[in-house]
Amino acid sequence: MRDWVKQALTRRISIKGRRRQIELEPSERLVYGVKFAMGMTVCLSALEIAHMAFLRTWNSEIFAAITGLIGTVSGVLIAQKT
Repeated sequence: MRDWVKQALTRRISIKGRRRQIELEPSERLVYGVKFAMGMTVCLSALEIAHMAFLRTWNSEIFAAITGLIGTVSGVLIAQKT
């Protein structure tokens, strides 16, 4: 089974006049970077949930970090496809 992050970042280019597609795979560095950012988003989300459960307050700094990582990952995915 192919790596779903690598598959999401792979570009597919159609060649005019021929019914062919070329797949340009992303670099391993980009794939590892996206995986790391997604993992950190999950960890920070768990940290925010624990913070709210034990301290019963909202931490805006953790939420800002989560928002920044989500923006980074979605920006990479969108930019890689175009």
